[in-house]
Amino acid sequence: MTMSVLTDKAPAPRAHLRARRPALGWFVYLAGLFTLAFAATQVFYFVQIGLWTVFDPSGTAFMRAAKWRFWRDGEAVTFQHQWVPYDTISRNLKRAIIASEDADFVNNKGYEVDAILQAWEKNKRKGHMAAGGSTITQQLARNLFLSTEKTYIRKGQELIITLMLELLMDKERIFELYLNSVEWGKGVYGAEAAAQHYYKTTAAKLSVGQAARLAVMLPRPKYFDEHRGSAYLASRAGVIARRMGAAELPSDK
Repeated sequence: MTMSVLTDKAPAPRAHLRARRPALGWFVYLAGLFTLAFAATQVFYFVQIGLWTVFDPSGTAFMRAAKWRFWRDGEAVTFQHQWVPYDTISRNLKRAIIASEDADFVNNKGYEVDAILQAWEKNKRKGHMAAGGSTITQQLARNLFLSTEKTYIRKGQELIITLMLELLMDKERIFELYLNSVEWGKGVYGAEAAAQHYYKTTAAKLSVGQAARLAVMLPRPKYFDEHRGSAYLASRAGVIARRMGAAELPSDK
């Protein structure tokens, strides 16, 4: 006669499952908050850009950050910034900037894949983010909303804002915003302020040579503000002056 032995089965280890559930819930909750905050930020950018298709911005995130840094460091810097309409800015300056910063500005979609890939390869060689391959529209996106911090996260956000700018604005409006907000020296923002700061003239009266030098200054404006006699500045300005005739403006299309 076979006898079966009945044994109690051990209860399923549910304690650790209950411990995991709160952790998973918190993760889902935080992920939801992050997604909501990200979406809200994008909506804010989109609405703000929509308003700027009609209204002129009084300042940018780049300007506000600079003011805060000057205040933090105890520097007494007088900000120079005066908005002027697109048509009152010298065509020399417009051509010089396009020739120097973004030769295909009129025709591209706000970004250049080849430039981004070249910047990626350069950054890999250097081991850190040294180049961004930014177009004029990308530079405007950064100036309007973002910081000067060089990270891939910021670069991704810059690209999203760039696509918004290209969707909501025509190239002439994008260029007008850029010309009126870009940094040209310590506390110097926009074409009108730059013309007065460096040449005691207006943005409408900039010559070919003056415009070329201002265009060359853009990547390092504060440095060239302090080194106006730079040999590189002079030689590079000559190159840009020769290229200006081939630069296409939005109004030329």
